[in-house]
Amino acid sequence: MKFLDQNIEFPNVSEATEDGLLAIGGDLSPERLIYAYENGIFPWFDDGQPILWWSPDPRFVLFPEDLKVSKSMKQTLRNKDFEVTVNKAFEDVINACAAIKRDGQYSTWISPSMIDAYIKLHELGYAKSVEVWEQEELVGGLYGIDLGNKVFCGESMFTKVSNASKVGFISFIQNSDYRLIDCQVHTLHLESLGAKFISRSDFLKFLID
Repeated sequence: MKFLDQNIEFPNVSEATEDGLLAIGGDLSPERLIYAYENGIFPWFDDGQPILWWSPDPRFVLFPEDLKVSKSMKQTLRNKDFEVTVNKAFEDVINACAAIKRDGQYSTWISPSMIDAYIKLHELGYAKSVEVWEQEELVGGLYGIDLGNKVFCGESMFTKVSNASKVGFISFIQNSDYRLIDCQVHTLHLESLGAKFISRSDFLKFLID
């Protein structure tokens, strides 16, 4: 296992463990984070842990053309009960993602240091937020990284009202020209929307094409 120092470099992703752990340590500077995402690596660790860097194989992704929208969700979208915006309230979205209670999760990996780091990435134009509003109240959203290569790396989402985050996610994909949504790790929620596993080597091709 590689322990990172002040140099912005990572071992080859082929050196990751079976569950995808590649390296430990380093920092959350914009330069390191951008370099990591450009090479198929992302940070994921609980508050109080050292920084853990991951590059799982296989990778869980969603191709926009595979997006599954149920009949009931299509009706929800047609009803226009929600307003969806992009980059209107990034700090509110990432803080809501950190604060939301999730089944089986007793703490959040979106620590204050992670929030500060991704706010900096947002200010630099790399991190995007999607907001879902109901009667001018923020009721759902998501955020992630856009490297400018038509790949969006989703980080987290939250919802306070049924279907709000789904509406934001689906609307964002349908109104964007991404080739690939990086979901990173498996969830049943994203699987139900059409996400699937591909090999890490296939995923990395999308980052360099």
